Amino acid sequence: LQCLWCYTNNTCIDYPVRSILPPSSLCSLSDARWGVCWINFEALIIAIAVVAGLILVSIAVCCCYCCYCRRRSRSRPDEEEEQLARKREERRLQSLQRKHERKLKHDEIRKKYGLLQDSDNPYSRFENE
Repeated sequence: LQCLWCYTNNTCIDYPVRSILPPSSLCSLSDARWGVCWINFEALIIAIAVVAGLILVSIAVCCCYCCYCRRRSRSRPDEEEEQLARKREERRLQSLQRKHERKLKHDEIRKKYGLLQDSDNPYSRFENE
């Protein structure tokens, strides 16, 4: 794979290792083939650039998506906790209101049948004695 095939003069040249791309003085990029005769340098460079671009874009998309998901998942429990606390408080207030209404109703029934003691004098004598 150290061979650089040039179509202009149909020769195999040792690949110039010091430079990444072969200099145009040896062979133009469109006529240069690397290692195997079917790998064109221009196509290879374009393919590598496209693959690298796709990888970078996919990494950027994944990072943005993960950051968005984290931010959403962090803010979501707070909202859920607040909503649960509001519902819990509403249920507590409704329970207290129902308890107060039951107490008033029971007091009315006790008063109707004379079971409610006078709040001014709770130590009064029974009438049956």
